[in-house]
Amino acid sequence: MSMGINIKGQIERVNGKELSYIEFVERYMEKNQPVVLTGLMDPHHWRASTDWVTLQGQPNFQFFSSHFGASKVQVADCDTREFTDQKREEMLVSDFMGRCLQLEASPVQCNNENRASNGPSVSVPYLKDWHFVKEHPEYGAYVTPMFFCDDWLNLYLDNFRIHIDSDTHQPNEEICCSDYRFVYMGVKGSWTPLHADVFRSYSWSANVCGKKRWLFLDPSQCHLVFDRNMKNCVYNIFDEASNSKFPGFSKVCICMQAIWLECTQDAGEIIFVPSGWYHQVHNLEDTISINHNWFNAYNLSWVWNLLLRDYNEAKEYIEDIKDICDDFEGLCQRNLAANTGMNFYDFFTFMSCFTLANLVLLRYINRRYGSTTGISSIIAQHLSMNLGCLRKIASEMKHMHALEGNHNCVVDMIKAFEDPRFSKLCMHVGRTYVMIHEQSYLSSYFESTSMSDLVDLNDMKAYTSQIYTPEDLIKFIDNGVAELGDCSIEPSVLHVV
Repeated sequence: MSMGINIKGQIERVNGKELSYIEFVERYMEKNQPVVLTGLMDPHHWRASTDWVTLQGQPNFQFFSSHFGASKVQVADCDTREFTDQKREEMLVSDFMGRCLQLEASPVQCNNENRASNGPSVSVPYLKDWHFVKEHPEYGAYVTPMFFCDDWLNLYLDNFRIHIDSDTHQPNEEICCSDYRFVYMGVKGSWTPLHADVFRSYSWSANVCGKKRWLFLDPSQCHLVFDRNMKNCVYNIFDEASNSKFPGFSKVCICMQAIWLECTQDAGEIIFVPSGWYHQVHNLEDTISINHNWFNAYNLSWVWNLLLRDYNEAKEYIEDIKDICDDFEGLCQRNLAANTGMNFYDFFTFMSCFTLANLVLLRYINRRYGSTTGISSIIAQHLSMNLGCLRKIASEMKHMHALEGNHNCVVDMIKAFEDPRFSKLCMHVGRTYVMIHEQSYLSSYFESTSMSDLVDLNDMKAYTSQIYTPEDLIKFIDNGVAELGDCSIEPSVLHVV
Protein backbone atom coordinates (compact mmCIF):
# COMPACT_ATOMS: atom_id res chain seq x y z
CA MET A 1 0.00 0.00 0.00
CA SER A 2 1.43 3.40 -0.95
CA MET A 3 0.82 6.74 0.76
CA GLY A 4 -1.98 5.05 2.71
CA ILE A 5 -0.76 5.82 6.19
CA ASN A 6 -3.25 7.18 8.68
CA ILE A 7 -2.04 10.62 9.88
CA LYS A 8 -4.29 11.96 12.62
CA GLY A 9 -2.38 14.44 14.69
CA GLN A 10 0.32 17.09 15.00
CA ILE A 11 3.14 17.33 17.50
CA GLU A 12 2.67 20.08 20.09
CA ARG A 13 4.76 23.23 19.54
CA VAL A 14 5.86 25.23 22.62
CA ASN A 15 7.98 28.31 23.23
CA GLY A 16 10.89 26.90 25.22
CA LYS A 17 11.60 30.26 26.86
CA GLU A 18 8.23 30.07 28.61
CA LEU A 19 8.78 26.55 29.93
CA SER A 20 10.51 25.69 33.20
CA TYR A 21 12.58 22.55 33.64
CA ILE A 22 10.02 21.05 36.00
CA GLU A 23 7.23 21.75 33.50
CA PHE A 24 9.22 20.09 30.72
CA VAL A 25 9.77 17.03 32.91
CA GLU A 26 6.13 16.74 33.93
CA ARG A 27 4.59 17.39 30.49
CA TYR A 28 7.01 15.61 28.17
CA MET A 29 9.94 13.70 29.63
CA GLU A 30 8.11 11.81 32.37
CA LYS A 31 5.04 11.23 30.17
CA ASN A 32 7.27 10.25 27.23
CA GLN A 33 5.57 12.65 24.81
CA PRO A 34 7.20 14.44 21.83
CA VAL A 35 7.27 18.21 21.53
CA VAL A 36 8.71 20.90 19.24
CA LEU A 37 10.49 23.65 21.18
CA THR A 38 11.07 27.12 19.78
CA GLY A 39 13.17 30.04 21.00
CA LEU A 40 16.10 28.03 22.36
CA MET A 41 18.73 28.51 19.64
CA ASP A 42 20.13 31.93 20.52
CA PRO A 43 22.75 32.87 17.87
CA HIS A 44 24.88 34.40 20.65
CA HIS A 45 25.36 30.90 22.06
CA TRP A 46 24.95 28.93 18.83
CA ARG A 47 27.95 29.68 16.66
CA ALA A 48 26.66 27.04 14.25
CA SER A 49 23.66 29.26 13.45
CA THR A 50 25.95 31.86 11.87
CA ASP A 51 29.10 30.05 10.74
CA TRP A 52 27.31 27.11 9.15
CA VAL A 53 24.57 29.06 7.35
CA THR A 54 24.72 31.46 4.41
CA LEU A 55 22.93 34.81 4.42
CA GLN A 56 20.23 33.11 2.35
CA GLY A 57 19.62 30.52 5.08
CA GLN A 58 21.29 27.65 3.20
CA PRO A 59 24.03 25.28 4.45
CA ASN A 60 27.43 26.94 3.98
CA PHE A 61 29.16 24.06 2.19
CA GLN A 62 32.23 26.16 1.45
CA PHE A 63 32.73 26.94 5.16
CA PHE A 64 32.74 23.24 6.04
CA SER A 65 35.15 22.40 3.22
CA SER A 66 37.64 25.07 4.25
CA HIS A 67 37.46 24.54 8.04
CA PHE A 68 36.69 20.83 8.49
CA GLY A 69 37.38 19.34 5.06
CA ALA A 70 39.91 16.78 6.33
CA SER A 71 37.47 15.16 8.77
CA LYS A 72 36.26 11.67 7.89
CA VAL A 73 32.51 11.10 8.09
CA GLN A 74 29.86 8.50 7.34
CA VAL A 75 27.64 9.31 4.37
CA ALA A 76 24.46 7.38 3.62
CA ASP A 77 23.18 6.75 0.10
CA CYS A 78 19.48 7.44 0.56
CA ASP A 79 18.58 5.43 -2.54
CA THR A 80 20.36 2.20 -1.57
CA ARG A 81 19.14 -0.08 1.17
CA GLU A 82 21.61 -2.29 3.07
CA PHE A 83 19.89 -4.70 5.47
CA THR A 84 17.72 -2.51 7.75
CA ASP A 85 19.47 0.80 7.00
CA GLN A 86 20.88 2.80 4.12
CA LYS A 87 24.22 1.87 2.59
CA ARG A 88 27.03 4.02 3.97
CA GLU A 89 30.53 4.91 2.93
CA GLU A 90 33.29 6.83 4.62
CA MET A 91 34.54 9.98 2.93
CA LEU A 92 36.18 13.30 3.66
CA VAL A 93 33.94 16.22 4.57
CA SER A 94 35.41 18.10 1.59
CA ASP A 95 34.33 15.29 -0.76
CA PHE A 96 30.82 15.24 0.70
CA MET A 97 30.53 19.01 0.30
CA GLY A 98 31.71 18.71 -3.28
CA ARG A 99 29.00 16.14 -3.95
CA CYS A 100 26.36 18.43 -2.41
CA LEU A 101 27.51 21.39 -4.50
CA GLN A 102 27.38 19.20 -7.60
CA LEU A 103 23.81 18.22 -6.78
CA GLU A 104 22.90 21.87 -6.19
CA ALA A 105 24.07 22.68 -9.71
CA SER A 106 22.19 19.72 -11.20
CA PRO A 107 18.64 20.08 -12.58
CA VAL A 108 17.79 16.67 -11.10
CA GLN A 109 16.00 17.01 -7.79
CA CYS A 110 14.11 14.48 -5.72
CA ASN A 111 10.67 15.91 -5.03
CA ASN A 112 8.87 13.72 -2.52
CA GLU A 113 8.96 10.79 -0.11
CA ASN A 114 8.22 8.32 -2.89
CA ARG A 115 11.58 9.21 -4.52
CA ALA A 116 9.91 10.70 -7.58
CA SER A 117 12.20 13.08 -9.48
CA ASN A 118 12.06 15.36 -12.48
CA GLY A 119 14.86 13.59 -14.34
CA PRO A 120 17.24 10.64 -14.34
CA SER A 121 17.89 8.78 -11.10
CA VAL A 122 20.43 10.42 -8.78
CA SER A 123 22.07 9.21 -5.59
CA VAL A 124 21.09 11.41 -2.65
CA PRO A 125 23.86 11.67 0.00
CA TYR A 126 23.20 12.26 3.70
CA LEU A 127 26.03 12.89 6.18
CA LYS A 128 25.07 11.16 9.43
CA ASP A 129 26.46 10.58 12.91
CA TRP A 130 29.39 13.02 12.68
CA HIS A 131 30.95 13.17 16.17
CA PHE A 132 31.66 16.85 15.71
CA VAL A 133 31.88 17.87 19.38
CA LYS A 134 34.31 15.07 20.21
CA GLU A 135 36.42 15.82 17.16
CA HIS A 136 36.40 19.63 17.55
CA PRO A 137 35.82 20.31 21.28
CA GLU A 138 37.40 23.76 21.10
CA TYR A 139 35.03 25.06 18.41
CA GLY A 140 31.93 25.65 20.58
CA ALA A 141 29.26 25.14 17.92
CA TYR A 142 26.29 25.27 20.31
CA VAL A 143 25.14 25.08 23.91
CA THR A 144 22.98 22.14 24.95
CA PRO A 145 19.56 23.48 26.05
CA MET A 146 18.84 23.17 29.76
CA PHE A 147 16.05 20.62 29.24
CA PHE A 148 18.52 18.08 27.83
CA CYS A 149 21.48 18.59 30.18
CA ASP A 150 20.67 15.74 32.59
CA ASP A 151 22.41 13.47 30.10
CA TRP A 152 23.90 10.43 31.84
CA LEU A 153 24.90 8.69 28.62
CA ASN A 154 27.21 11.33 27.18
CA LEU A 155 28.53 12.41 30.58
CA TYR A 156 29.55 8.81 31.24
CA LEU A 157 31.14 8.47 27.80
CA ASP A 158 33.12 11.67 28.35
CA ASN A 159 34.92 9.80 31.12
CA PHE A 160 34.51 6.06 30.51
CA ARG A 161 33.68 3.59 27.75
CA ILE A 162 30.35 1.80 27.73
CA HIS A 163 31.88 -1.49 26.59
CA ILE A 164 35.48 -2.63 26.40
CA ASP A 165 36.29 -5.91 24.70
CA SER A 166 39.99 -6.57 25.14
CA ASP A 167 39.97 -8.73 22.01
CA THR A 168 38.61 -6.04 19.73
CA HIS A 169 39.26 -2.67 21.38
CA GLN A 170 41.58 -0.42 19.44
CA PRO A 171 42.77 3.01 20.65
CA ASN A 172 41.87 4.70 17.37
CA GLU A 173 38.19 3.93 17.95
CA GLU A 174 38.06 6.92 20.34
CA ILE A 175 36.19 9.28 18.02
CA CYS A 176 33.88 6.81 16.32
CA CYS A 177 32.22 5.34 19.40
CA SER A 178 32.84 7.65 22.32
CA ASP A 179 29.69 9.78 22.44
CA TYR A 180 26.18 10.19 21.05
CA ARG A 181 26.38 13.85 19.98
CA PHE A 182 26.05 14.17 16.23
CA VAL A 183 25.87 16.57 13.31
CA TYR A 184 23.65 15.57 10.36
CA MET A 185 23.73 17.28 6.98
CA GLY A 186 21.61 16.41 3.96
CA VAL A 187 20.36 17.88 0.72
CA LYS A 188 16.69 18.18 -0.16
CA GLY A 189 15.25 14.68 -0.57
CA SER A 190 17.59 12.96 1.87
CA TRP A 191 15.85 10.95 4.55
CA THR A 192 16.13 8.43 7.40
CA PRO A 193 14.14 5.17 7.36
CA LEU A 194 11.68 4.18 10.08
CA HIS A 195 13.45 3.38 13.36
CA ALA A 196 13.51 3.81 17.13
CA ASP A 197 16.61 5.38 18.65
CA VAL A 198 19.67 3.53 19.96
CA PHE A 199 19.28 2.03 23.47
CA ARG A 200 15.67 3.34 23.29
CA SER A 201 17.16 6.61 24.45
CA TYR A 202 15.60 10.02 24.30
CA SER A 203 16.90 12.25 21.53
CA TRP A 204 16.76 15.91 20.66
CA SER A 205 17.29 17.31 17.18
CA ALA A 206 17.92 20.99 16.45
CA ASN A 207 17.55 22.38 12.94
CA VAL A 208 20.41 24.80 12.31
CA CYS A 209 18.97 25.46 8.87
CA GLY A 210 16.50 23.83 6.52
CA LYS A 211 13.22 22.03 7.08
CA LYS A 212 12.31 18.46 8.07
CA ARG A 213 9.15 16.43 8.00
CA TRP A 214 8.78 13.98 10.92
CA LEU A 215 6.32 11.10 11.21
CA PHE A 216 5.88 9.49 14.64
CA LEU A 217 4.29 6.31 15.93
CA ASP A 218 3.38 5.92 19.61
CA PRO A 219 5.16 2.95 21.29
CA SER A 220 1.78 1.38 22.05
CA GLN A 221 1.23 0.90 18.31
CA CYS A 222 4.72 -0.10 17.23
CA HIS A 223 3.76 -3.77 16.87
CA LEU A 224 1.77 -2.72 13.79
CA VAL A 225 4.94 -1.91 11.82
CA PHE A 226 6.73 -5.20 12.59
CA ASP A 227 6.69 -8.51 10.77
CA ARG A 228 4.92 -11.59 12.10
CA ASN A 229 7.96 -12.60 14.16
CA MET A 230 8.42 -9.10 15.63
CA LYS A 231 12.01 -9.06 14.34
CA ASN A 232 12.03 -6.44 11.57
CA CYS A 233 10.05 -3.26 11.07
CA VAL A 234 8.86 -1.56 7.88
CA TYR A 235 11.75 0.21 6.13
CA ASN A 236 9.86 3.05 4.43
CA ILE A 237 6.28 3.77 5.46
CA PHE A 238 5.57 5.29 2.03
CA ASP A 239 6.55 2.13 0.14
CA GLU A 240 4.40 -0.85 -0.73
CA ALA A 241 4.34 -3.32 2.17
CA SER A 242 3.68 -7.05 1.90
CA ASN A 243 0.44 -8.14 3.56
CA SER A 244 1.97 -11.52 4.36
CA LYS A 245 5.13 -10.05 5.93
CA PHE A 246 3.69 -6.98 7.66
CA PRO A 247 0.04 -7.86 8.36
CA GLY A 248 -0.47 -5.08 10.91
CA PHE A 249 0.92 -2.31 8.72
CA SER A 250 -0.94 -3.39 5.60
CA LYS A 251 -4.46 -3.58 7.02
CA VAL A 252 -6.97 -2.33 4.46
CA CYS A 253 -9.41 -0.95 7.01
CA ILE A 254 -8.16 2.47 8.09
CA CYS A 255 -9.69 2.01 11.55
CA MET A 256 -7.23 -0.85 12.16
CA GLN A 257 -4.14 0.94 10.84
CA ALA A 258 -1.43 2.58 12.90
CA ILE A 259 -2.14 6.21 13.77
CA TRP A 260 0.73 8.53 12.89
CA LEU A 261 1.58 11.96 14.22
CA GLU A 262 3.50 14.39 12.05
CA CYS A 263 5.21 17.73 12.25
CA THR A 264 7.26 20.04 10.07
CA GLN A 265 10.36 21.30 11.84
CA ASP A 266 11.71 24.66 10.69
CA ALA A 267 15.14 26.23 11.16
CA GLY A 268 15.71 27.31 14.76
CA GLU A 269 13.38 24.66 16.20
CA ILE A 270 14.27 21.68 18.39
CA ILE A 271 12.28 18.47 18.56
CA PHE A 272 12.26 16.20 21.60
CA VAL A 273 11.93 12.52 20.61
CA PRO A 274 10.83 10.32 23.54
CA SER A 275 11.92 6.74 24.17
CA GLY A 276 10.52 3.99 21.98
CA TRP A 277 8.75 6.25 19.47
CA TYR A 278 9.36 4.96 15.94
CA HIS A 279 9.91 7.79 13.48
CA GLN A 280 10.80 8.47 9.86
CA VAL A 281 12.34 11.79 8.82
CA HIS A 282 12.57 13.59 5.47
CA ASN A 283 14.60 16.68 4.63
CA LEU A 284 12.30 19.00 2.68
CA GLU A 285 15.19 21.42 2.06
CA ASP A 286 18.98 21.32 2.35
CA THR A 287 19.30 20.85 6.09
CA ILE A 288 21.85 20.81 8.92
CA SER A 289 20.84 19.45 12.31
CA ILE A 290 22.46 18.75 15.67
CA ASN A 291 21.29 15.57 17.39
CA HIS A 292 21.94 14.02 20.80
CA ASN A 293 20.87 10.63 22.12
CA TRP A 294 20.65 10.55 25.91
CA PHE A 295 19.10 8.91 28.90
CA ASN A 296 18.72 9.48 32.62
CA ALA A 297 16.55 8.25 35.48
CA TYR A 298 13.30 8.95 33.61
CA ASN A 299 13.94 6.54 30.75
CA LEU A 300 16.58 4.19 32.17
CA SER A 301 13.91 1.47 32.41
CA TRP A 302 13.55 1.65 28.60
CA VAL A 303 17.25 0.84 28.25
CA TRP A 304 16.99 -2.10 30.64
CA ASN A 305 13.87 -3.47 28.90
CA LEU A 306 15.62 -3.32 25.52
CA LEU A 307 18.69 -5.10 26.91
CA LEU A 308 16.51 -7.79 28.46
CA ARG A 309 14.59 -8.32 25.21
CA ASP A 310 17.76 -8.46 23.12
CA TYR A 311 19.43 -10.76 25.65
CA ASN A 312 16.54 -13.23 25.44
CA GLU A 313 16.74 -13.14 21.65
CA ALA A 314 20.51 -13.69 21.70
CA LYS A 315 20.11 -16.55 24.15
CA GLU A 316 17.35 -18.19 22.14
CA TYR A 317 19.40 -17.92 18.93
CA ILE A 318 22.26 -20.06 20.31
CA GLU A 319 20.26 -22.23 22.71
CA ASP A 320 21.15 -25.38 20.76
CA ILE A 321 24.85 -25.12 21.72
CA LYS A 322 24.24 -24.50 25.42
CA ASP A 323 25.23 -28.03 26.49
CA ILE A 324 28.55 -27.97 24.65
CA CYS A 325 29.55 -24.38 25.47
CA ASP A 326 31.95 -23.87 28.38
CA ASP A 327 30.76 -20.28 29.00
CA PHE A 328 27.27 -20.04 27.54
CA GLU A 329 26.29 -16.99 29.60
CA GLY A 330 29.52 -15.22 28.64
CA LEU A 331 28.81 -15.90 24.98
CA CYS A 332 25.28 -14.51 25.36
CA GLN A 333 26.66 -11.35 26.93
CA ARG A 334 29.30 -10.93 24.21
CA ASN A 335 26.64 -11.32 21.53
CA LEU A 336 24.39 -8.87 23.35
CA ALA A 337 27.17 -6.26 23.42
CA ALA A 338 27.87 -6.83 19.71
CA ASN A 339 24.21 -6.45 18.75
CA THR A 340 23.00 -3.76 21.15
CA GLY A 341 26.13 -1.81 22.09
CA MET A 342 26.35 -2.95 25.71
CA ASN A 343 25.55 -5.97 27.85
CA PHE A 344 24.33 -6.57 31.41
CA TYR A 345 27.79 -6.00 32.90
CA ASP A 346 28.23 -2.71 31.04
CA PHE A 347 24.78 -1.49 32.05
CA PHE A 348 25.24 -2.53 35.67
CA THR A 349 28.63 -0.80 35.84
CA PHE A 350 26.98 2.33 34.44
CA MET A 351 24.19 2.08 37.03
CA SER A 352 26.66 1.58 39.88
CA CYS A 353 28.65 4.65 38.83
CA PHE A 354 25.59 6.91 38.84
CA THR A 355 24.32 5.35 42.06
CA LEU A 356 27.54 6.36 43.77
CA ALA A 357 27.53 9.87 42.23
CA ASN A 358 23.93 10.56 43.29
CA LEU A 359 24.46 9.15 46.77
CA VAL A 360 27.65 11.15 47.34
CA LEU A 361 25.91 14.38 46.29
CA LEU A 362 22.79 13.66 48.34
CA ARG A 363 24.83 12.92 51.46
CA TYR A 364 26.91 16.06 50.88
CA ILE A 365 23.77 18.24 50.76
CA ASN A 366 22.40 16.50 53.82
CA ARG A 367 25.63 17.00 55.75
CA ARG A 368 25.97 20.64 54.72
CA TYR A 369 22.41 21.66 55.59
CA GLY A 370 21.56 19.03 58.16
CA SER A 371 18.48 17.98 56.18
CA THR A 372 17.35 17.23 52.65
CA THR A 373 14.55 19.79 52.98
CA GLY A 374 14.57 23.56 52.80
CA ILE A 375 17.04 25.64 50.83
CA SER A 376 18.41 22.81 48.67
CA SER A 377 15.33 20.57 48.65
CA ILE A 378 14.69 20.51 44.87
CA ILE A 379 18.19 19.19 44.14
CA ALA A 380 17.95 16.69 47.00
CA GLN A 381 14.57 15.57 45.65
CA HIS A 382 16.05 15.06 42.19
CA LEU A 383 18.97 13.01 43.56
CA SER A 384 16.57 10.94 45.70
CA MET A 385 14.33 10.29 42.70
CA ASN A 386 17.36 9.14 40.70
CA LEU A 387 18.36 6.69 43.43
CA GLY A 388 14.80 5.37 43.57
CA CYS A 389 14.84 4.67 39.84
CA LEU A 390 18.26 3.00 40.02
CA ARG A 391 17.12 0.84 42.93
CA LYS A 392 13.95 -0.17 41.09
CA ILE A 393 15.91 -1.39 38.06
CA ALA A 394 18.46 -3.16 40.28
CA SER A 395 15.49 -4.96 41.91
CA GLU A 396 14.23 -6.02 38.48
CA MET A 397 17.69 -7.31 37.59
CA LYS A 398 17.84 -9.24 40.86
CA HIS A 399 14.39 -10.72 40.24
CA MET A 400 15.46 -12.16 36.88
CA HIS A 401 18.82 -13.32 38.37
CA ALA A 402 20.96 -11.04 36.21
CA LEU A 403 24.67 -11.29 37.15
CA GLU A 404 23.79 -13.85 39.82
CA GLY A 405 26.89 -15.75 40.86
CA ASN A 406 29.20 -13.12 39.42
CA HIS A 407 32.62 -13.42 41.07
CA ASN A 408 34.21 -10.35 39.52
CA CYS A 409 33.84 -7.04 41.30
CA VAL A 410 31.90 -4.71 39.01
CA VAL A 411 32.62 -1.56 40.97
CA ASP A 412 34.82 -0.91 44.01
CA MET A 413 33.25 2.21 45.48
CA ILE A 414 36.35 3.20 47.44
CA LYS A 415 38.60 2.91 44.38
CA ALA A 416 36.08 4.98 42.43
CA PHE A 417 36.64 7.89 44.81
CA GLU A 418 40.32 7.82 43.93
CA ASP A 419 39.64 7.86 40.17
CA PRO A 420 39.81 11.42 38.78
CA ARG A 421 37.36 10.44 36.05
CA PHE A 422 34.69 9.68 38.64
CA SER A 423 35.43 12.93 40.46
CA LYS A 424 34.94 14.81 37.19
CA LEU A 425 31.63 13.01 36.54
CA CYS A 426 30.38 13.62 40.08
CA MET A 427 31.13 17.34 39.94
CA HIS A 428 29.47 17.61 36.54
CA VAL A 429 26.28 16.02 37.88
CA GLY A 430 26.28 18.51 40.75
CA ARG A 431 26.77 21.51 38.45
CA THR A 432 24.05 20.23 36.11
CA TYR A 433 21.43 20.09 38.87
CA VAL A 434 22.47 23.47 40.22
CA MET A 435 21.96 24.90 36.71
CA ILE A 436 18.69 23.23 35.69
CA HIS A 437 17.07 23.97 39.06
CA GLU A 438 18.41 27.55 39.02
CA GLN A 439 20.25 27.26 42.34
CA SER A 440 23.21 29.37 41.22
CA TYR A 441 24.32 30.18 44.76
CA LEU A 442 25.38 26.52 45.09
CA SER A 443 27.51 26.48 41.93
CA SER A 444 30.76 27.27 43.72
CA TYR A 445 30.43 24.05 45.74
CA PHE A 446 30.99 22.02 42.58
CA GLU A 447 33.68 24.16 40.99
CA SER A 448 36.47 23.97 43.56
CA THR A 449 35.21 21.26 45.93
CA SER A 450 37.34 18.11 46.08
CA MET A 451 36.09 14.56 46.54
CA SER A 452 37.47 14.59 50.09
CA ASP A 453 35.15 17.55 50.79
CA LEU A 454 32.17 15.77 49.27
CA VAL A 455 32.56 12.44 51.02
CA ASP A 456 34.07 10.98 54.18
CA LEU A 457 35.80 7.78 53.07
CA ASN A 458 35.72 6.31 56.57
CA ASP A 459 31.99 6.91 56.58
CA MET A 460 31.55 5.10 53.26
CA LYS A 461 33.71 2.17 54.41
CA ALA A 462 31.23 1.49 57.18
CA TYR A 463 29.17 -0.62 54.78
CA THR A 464 29.78 -2.74 51.68
CA SER A 465 31.87 -0.94 49.09
CA GLN A 466 32.45 -3.74 46.59
CA ILE A 467 29.57 -4.34 44.21
CA TYR A 468 29.24 -7.70 42.49
CA THR A 469 25.50 -8.15 41.93
CA PRO A 470 22.26 -6.13 41.83
CA GLU A 471 21.58 -7.29 45.40
CA ASP A 472 24.82 -5.66 46.50
CA LEU A 473 23.79 -2.41 44.83
CA ILE A 474 20.38 -2.46 46.51
CA LYS A 475 22.03 -2.90 49.92
CA PHE A 476 24.50 -0.12 49.14
CA ILE A 477 21.66 2.29 48.32
CA ASP A 478 19.59 1.29 51.34
CA ASN A 479 22.50 1.61 53.77
CA GLY A 480 23.58 4.93 52.31
CA VAL A 481 20.10 6.44 52.43
CA ALA A 482 19.16 5.02 55.85
CA GLU A 483 21.49 7.46 57.57
CA LEU A 484 19.75 10.44 55.95
CA GLY A 485 16.65 10.09 58.11
CA ASP A 486 13.80 11.90 56.30
CA CYS A 487 14.95 11.06 52.78
CA SER A 488 12.61 9.10 50.49
CA ILE A 489 13.91 7.44 47.33
CA GLU A 490 10.66 6.50 45.67
CA PRO A 491 11.06 6.74 41.86
CA SER A 492 8.57 9.49 41.10
CA VAL A 493 8.43 12.66 39.05
CA LEU A 494 9.88 15.91 40.33
CA HIS A 495 7.49 18.56 41.60
CA VAL A 496 7.90 22.18 42.56
CA VAL A 497 8.41 22.42 46.32
